[in-house]
Amino acid sequence: MTNPNFVFFKGRIIPYSEAKVGVLTHALNYGTAVFGGLRGYWNDDEKQLFIFRPHDHFRRFLQSGKLLCMELPYSHEELVGHLVDLLRTENLKEDCYVRPLAFYGDEIIGVRLHDLNPELSMVALPFGHYNANEDNMHVTISAWRRVDDNVIPARGKIAGAYVNSAFAKTDALRAGFDEAIVLSDEGHISEGSAANIFLLRNGVLATPPITENVLEGITRRTVIQLVRDEMKMEVQERQIDRTELYLSDEAFFCGTGVQISAITRVDHRLVGTGVMGDVVTRLRKMFFDVVRGRNPKYRDWCYPVYEAGKAKKTEDRTTLKVS
Repeated sequence: MTNPNFVFFKGRIIPYSEAKVGVLTHALNYGTAVFGGLRGYWNDDEKQLFIFRPHDHFRRFLQSGKLLCMELPYSHEELVGHLVDLLRTENLKEDCYVRPLAFYGDEIIGVRLHDLNPELSMVALPFGHYNANEDNMHVTISAWRRVDDNVIPARGKIAGAYVNSAFAKTDALRAGFDEAIVLSDEGHISEGSAANIFLLRNGVLATPPITENVLEGITRRTVIQLVRDEMKMEVQERQIDRTELYLSDEAFFCGTGVQISAITRVDHRLVGTGVMGDVVTRLRKMFFDVVRGRNPKYRDWCYPVYEAGKAKKTEDRTTLKVS
C-alpha cells in the first residue's frame, strides 16, 4: 500500500511526510484513540467521487470520541467539509478509503482519560477490496470472545479494542480461513473481526442486536433499510446461536471495509449450497448501485466531492492545493 500524499492534521492539510508523533504519545502506549472508516466511490459515468453517508460516519466518530472523554473542536458538518478539501487536494478520482483518527497526543506516562489533549488526523487513499475473497468466504468461529460493553464499549471504534479483533483474525488466517466470527461472552454470534454479520434462514434475515457487543455499523443500518424497503424481506435483530449459522441458507458480512461479503463455509460446513446465494447476490448489486449514486431514491446518502457549487466554500478551509 502506498502512503497518501497529504493528511489533515492539527487543523490543516499538510504533506503526509510532515505529520509526526512521538514514541511516548499516549494513544500509542495505551490505545487511547478512536477511528472511523469511510469509503469514496468513483462514478465514471458522472466523473464524480461520492462519499457514502459521511455525516452518519462522522456523527459516530464524534460519539466514539465521547466514550473516551474527548472534546473535539469539530462538528460532523465541519469534518465533512475538511474531508472534501482533503480529497480534492489528493485529487482522488477512483474508489478510496478514508481514515479519520482522534487520539490523545500527550507524551506522558500514566493511564487515564482526563486532563489530556486530543489531536485529529485524516487521510484518504485509493482502496479496493478489504478481503480478497468477497463472494466466497470460508470463516471460522474464533476461540477469542468479543469484548464486552463493560470492558471496552464495542459500539465505539476504540483503537485499543481492535487488539481483540487482531487476535481473532490472525488465528483465522494462519489456520487457512478467510475471516473469523467472534462470540459474545454468553456464546451468541457477535460479529466478524471487523464487520457485522447477517444470516438467512427460512426466508428471514437475522443479525445480532447492538446489545450483543457489536459495532453500530453504518453499512449494517444501510443493509437493514434496503432489505426491508426494497427487497420486502423481514429482518430480525435478535440473539443468534452459533449452530444457526451452520444451518443457515445464506450468510454475509457487511461493513465499510468488507462492503457485502458472502460467507459460503463455516468451520468446513457449507452455508446453503456452498456458493453465494440469490439474496446476497441481489443485495450486493443494489448496494453498489446505491453507493455509486446510481439509485435516485438514495442519492442523498452520496456526498459529491467535485460538485461545482461547493468548490469555493471548501477552498477557504484548505491549506494546500494541487493545480
